[in-house]
Amino acid sequence: QVQLVESGGGLVQAGESLRLSCAASGSIFFGNVMGWYRQAPGKEREMVARITQFGTTNYADSVKGRFTISRINAKKTVNLQMNSLKPEDTAVYYCYVRSNDDYWGQGTQVTVSS
Repeated sequence: QVQLVESGGGLVQAGESLRLSCAASGSIFFGNVMGWYRQAPGKEREMVARITQFGTTNYADSVKGRFTISRINAKKTVNLQMNSLKPEDTAVYYCYVRSNDDYWGQGTQVTVSS
């Protein structure tokens, strides 16, 4: 069983930055993917950024050039650096791991005021 603990959400103004962190505990299998999803009120959960164990990344078009995902395999952590935040980035952000199964964190609120 994998457990994920997120940190780093909060309230910022448009144009500012936030850094989200997620630490995983338990066994994560070879070939895993870690990432971040988000869900805004009244909207479906969407992928923000993902990174494979080997460092391959992909991003939602809406965050390309502004967000950067990174991970430290030895520490089983994944981070999301979010720059130039916009009000439309406001959502609950969820850490995600695909290993032998899909695992989700409890979510952290990010609110961007205009």
